[in-house]
Amino acid sequence: MSRSLFFQKKFWPTYWTMFFGAFNDNVFKNALVILITFKAYGLGSLSPEMMVSLCGGIFILPFFLFSSTAGQICDKYPKNQLMLYIKLWEIGVMLLGAYGFITEQIGLLIITLFLMGLQSTFFGPVKYSILPELLPEEKLVEGNAFFSMGTFVSILLGTILGGSLIAIEGVGETYVAIAVMSFAVIGSLFSLFILKLPAGEPELRINKNPFSSMIEILKITKEGRGVFLAILALSWFWFLGAALLSMFPVYVKDYIGGNEYVATFFLALFSIGVAVGSIICMKLSRRGLELGLVPFGTFGMSLFIFDLYLIGGFPHGSETYFGVWEFITRTENTRIMIDIFCLSAFAGFFTVPLMTYVQQFSPKTKRSRIISGLNIINALFMVISAVTLVALYALKLTVPQIFGVWSVCNLLVGLYIYSVIPEFFLRFLAKFVLKFIYRIKVKGREHIPKDQACILTCNHVSFIDWLVIYGCIDRPVRFIMSHKYHSLPIIGFLFKDAGVIPIATRSENEELLEKAYLEIQKALNNNELICIFPEGGITLDGELAPFRKGIEKILTKNPVPVIPMTLQGLWGSFFSRIHNKKALNRPSLIIKRWFSKVELTLHEPWQPQEVSAEKLEAFTRDKL
Repeated sequence: MSRSLFFQKKFWPTYWTMFFGAFNDNVFKNALVILITFKAYGLGSLSPEMMVSLCGGIFILPFFLFSSTAGQICDKYPKNQLMLYIKLWEIGVMLLGAYGFITEQIGLLIITLFLMGLQSTFFGPVKYSILPELLPEEKLVEGNAFFSMGTFVSILLGTILGGSLIAIEGVGETYVAIAVMSFAVIGSLFSLFILKLPAGEPELRINKNPFSSMIEILKITKEGRGVFLAILALSWFWFLGAALLSMFPVYVKDYIGGNEYVATFFLALFSIGVAVGSIICMKLSRRGLELGLVPFGTFGMSLFIFDLYLIGGFPHGSETYFGVWEFITRTENTRIMIDIFCLSAFAGFFTVPLMTYVQQFSPKTKRSRIISGLNIINALFMVISAVTLVALYALKLTVPQIFGVWSVCNLLVGLYIYSVIPEFFLRFLAKFVLKFIYRIKVKGREHIPKDQACILTCNHVSFIDWLVIYGCIDRPVRFIMSHKYHSLPIIGFLFKDAGVIPIATRSENEELLEKAYLEIQKALNNNELICIFPEGGITLDGELAPFRKGIEKILTKNPVPVIPMTLQGLWGSFFSRIHNKKALNRPSLIIKRWFSKVELTLHEPWQPQEVSAEKLEAFTRDKL
C-alpha cells in the first residue's frame, strides 16, 4: 500500500467519505436481504426469492432516472461542497430506514432503499469525477485501485455487520437502526476535510427535464468511441455482479444448507477477492493504464463461474442450517470458496483498467456527465439483470444452471468487446509475451510524449518485435510493415487489429506506397505514435541492415520528434530467422530460450531537422 498517496490530504478524506458511504449502504442492504430471505417476508404475490432479486433493481432504478441531472449538477458546482450536502442527505434517509427496521415495515424499508439509491445516484458522479482532479494522471490507476479495494472492503465489512446484527434474536432490527444512523454521521464528518475544488463548468445550464437531459447525457457519453465501449463493458460487469450477489443467499440456503452467516460469508469472500484483484492489478500495471489485463479478467470470471455450475449443490433435507465454521471445514466446500474468491479477483482485473480508461480519456469539463452516463447505462443493465433473473427463476432454472448461463454469456460478451476494441486483446497478448515467455527490461520509457505525435525507429530482429514494443509502451502504437506480412493468415489478422499500416516498394505497388504515406500523415496529424523498422525487413544474419530513406520523406511533411530504439535478445529465438533464414520452424527454441532476457532501450528524442537515414543507422549500430 502506497503511504505517499493513501495518507495524503488530497486523497484520504475523499477515500473515507466514499468508504463509509459504501459501508453504510451494505449494512442496510444486506440486513434487509437477510430479513426478507430468512424470515420469508413477501410483498403481495411476490415470493421472498423474487423480493431479493427486485431489491437490487429498486436500489439502482434512481440511477437510471436521475443520473443525467446528477451529472449536470456535479459539473456545475464544486465537488467538495456536493459531497458534504449529499452526505447530510444520507443522514435523513437513514433516519427513515432506522424507523423502518425498528417497526419491521417492509414497505417502508423498500422506500428507504429507493431513496438510498437516489442519494447514491448523486454521489457516484462526484466520487469518480473528483479523482482525476485530485490526482496526477500517473497516480490514477493507483487511486482507482484503492477506491475499488475500499469499495469492496466496505462491502465486506458492511455485509458482515449488517448480516450479523440482523441475525441477533429479538434486538437485531434495533441494532441495525443504530448502526446505519451512526455511520451516516461519521461519513459526513470526513466530507468536511475534502480539499476545495473549483467548479468544472459553472455556466452550465441544468436541464431539469430528466428525460431530455438523459438523452443529452447519453449523446455526450457516446462522443468518444473508446470511452463508450469501455462504459458498456463496465455496465456488463455490473449486470453480472448484481445477478451473482442476488443469487448467493438463495444458493447458500437452498443448495448448500447454510444459514444467514454463510450467506454473509459468501458476500464477504466476493468482496475480499475484488479487493485483492484490484491491488494485484495495480502492481501489474506499473501504476499506469494496462488494458491487457481486461481480457485476462473476463476469461477468469467465466472459468470460475462455470465451475460453480459444474459443482451444482448438495442435498439438504434438514430444517437446520449450518454455520460458517462447519461450511469451511467441509472439504466439498473448498472448491466453492476458491471459485468465488477467484472469480471476484479476476473481476478486479476487469474493472480497474476500464474505470481508469473512462476517467483518463474523458474531457475534464464533461467528465461528471460522462460518468453519469455510465451510471445510467449501469442502472439500465442492472435493472435488466434483476428482471432477467426473475424471468430465469420463473422458467424453473436452478441457481447452478443460471451460473452456467452467466458464464457463457460473459464469455460471449467478452469476445464481442475484444472484436470491436482489439487493443484490449493485443495488450493481453503482449502482456503474456512480456511476463511469461521473456524477461523484458525497458529503459527510457519516460521519453515517450504523453499526447503528442512522435516517430519511433527500431532494428528489426524477429516477427514479434512489434508485439514487444506494443507491450512496453503505454500509449497505442501504429506500426509500418510490409504488405506481405499484412496478408498472412494469423499474424496478418493481428496486424490489422493493431492498426498496422501496410507499405510496399514503388516497384511492387506504387498506389499502396502513396496510400501508406497518406495514412502515416493522417496518424501523425492526429497525434498518434508511429513505429518504423527502417531496415525494411527482418534481419537474416543478426546484423543491422542499411536504413532506407522513407523516414526522411515522412518528416518533410510531418516534422515531429524521432525516438531511436534498440532491441536486443530476440536474435536466435523461435521468432527470428537464425535457422536457414526462416522463422517459426524450430519450436524447441521456445523451451530452450524460455524466460531469456530481452532489452528494449528508448533513446533521447531527436529533433526532425537532425534526422537522416544514415545518421539513424550509425547511431543504432553504435548502441547495439
